Amino acid sequence: MEGADLGRLGPDADLLVVTSTFGDGDAPDNGAAFWQALASPTPRASTASASPSWPSETPGTPTSAATGGASTSASPHSAPPVSIPVPTANPTTRRAPRPGSRRSSRCSPPRPSSPSVPPPAPRGPGSTRASPFATLLVGNRLLSLPGSRKEVREFAFDTRGGELAYEAGDALGVWPVNGAGPVAEWLALTGLDPDEPVDAGGAGPLPRRGPADPARHHARHPGPAEVRRRALRKPRPAAAAAPRQRGRAGEVGVGAPDGGRDRRLPVRASAAEWTGVLKRLRPRLYSISSSPLAHPGEVRLTVSVVRYGNDRGRDRAGVCSAYLADRADDGPVQVFVRRSPHFRPPADPAAPLIMVGPGTGVAPFVGFLEDRRARGHTGRNWLFFGEQREATDFYHREELEAHLASGHLDRLDTAFSRDRRNKVYVQDRMREHGSVLWSWLRDGAHFHVCGDATRMAGDVDRALRELVARHGRMGDEEAAAYVERMAADRRYVRDVY
Repeated sequence: MEGADLGRLGPDADLLVVTSTFGDGDAPDNGAAFWQALASPTPRASTASASPSWPSETPGTPTSAATGGASTSASPHSAPPVSIPVPTANPTTRRAPRPGSRRSSRCSPPRPSSPSVPPPAPRGPGSTRASPFATLLVGNRLLSLPGSRKEVREFAFDTRGGELAYEAGDALGVWPVNGAGPVAEWLALTGLDPDEPVDAGGAGPLPRRGPADPARHHARHPGPAEVRRRALRKPRPAAAAAPRQRGRAGEVGVGAPDGGRDRRLPVRASAAEWTGVLKRLRPRLYSISSSPLAHPGEVRLTVSVVRYGNDRGRDRAGVCSAYLADRADDGPVQVFVRRSPHFRPPADPAAPLIMVGPGTGVAPFVGFLEDRRARGHTGRNWLFFGEQREATDFYHREELEAHLASGHLDRLDTAFSRDRRNKVYVQDRMREHGSVLWSWLRDGAHFHVCGDATRMAGDVDRALRELVARHGRMGDEEAAAYVERMAADRRYVRDVY
């Protein structure tokens, strides 16, 4: 869309736009100029988004209630023009040591101005979603410390000497597998024979030895309406008469094999019939937290492992994060690289870089710093990181402080919200150092954001616009135009989810 020539449209032309969105229906950042061009009275446009749950008043991509999972708008004037849409500790500022100081005496040798960096290895076969790359988990390190309310881990996978090629900023897709416990529970509830042969049909490259094998790769049981629609066998009278009796063969819990929902549906079906209605697990995407130039044989992830108790007092866990934490070392893990061609460290070796990555959003910036150092880039680097508590939730602290001590990371500003009475977040740190941040932007700094799209990305965007207006002495419209030019020039890039 950003390359579309709207000047070719006649005054009476109709235009249909279908675009993906993120967060709460926010438009992609690179669609800003396109949408602004549509905001003129000339073209008539209709837009569609993928989710029926987003309200029509959501800032960003215009939507209205519609059936079938699509929403439309008869005119681009039904919502304000989009630029970069926004969804509805003790302070610590750390600076690199000045040249000649005692800390800088242990710095690494000066970085060359014209680095010789080998080109990325050719992308190996089988690293796509449809044909994943089978690899081994070679590292599983706990980053959060005792006392933390979160479980955050760093996972490392073998790239077989770079056969699985990637670049800093890319994402890694992981195909999860259900654990043996939930699968056994599901088999008991359905009354299926674990040794009954079953054909996986169109469910993909799944084993066919018995119902337990496909169940390990499927996401959920169908709901009651879907069961009826897909013509599973009607309930037997005995089952129908006692639908609430737990553990009775044929009374199937409607929900994920990992135990998401737990409603009882008295049906009986063969293994082949169940395989026909169970949905395949979907891969999860994680920001890569390494550079192949620093770790030529590995690709690393920084993942928050989801664990919780449901209202029935049962322990539950995230399908993929728990798979990585608890079971991925049992055998090959199926992965693939999802390229992020626009979310990269600056190509200009001298360009300054400002990074905002609270929580696990710090992941790609660990890789950015490794990549820029390996390439000998001389541009300044500034990281804003935030979490709950410094003592337990300072992920990658050793690596970041090593970059700071060497002078490769010029500034590290942290915001630990639970370490003080009045909570502080990364956007607050940005405002505190607004004049310095503005001076970096005037010097051509790139501004990268990674993390939560629901609140953080919008809060950071607002703070950026405010400090540009204040310290750049601009009006709101002029500041908005400045930020939009940054986005158009690839100096303001976000990887939010």
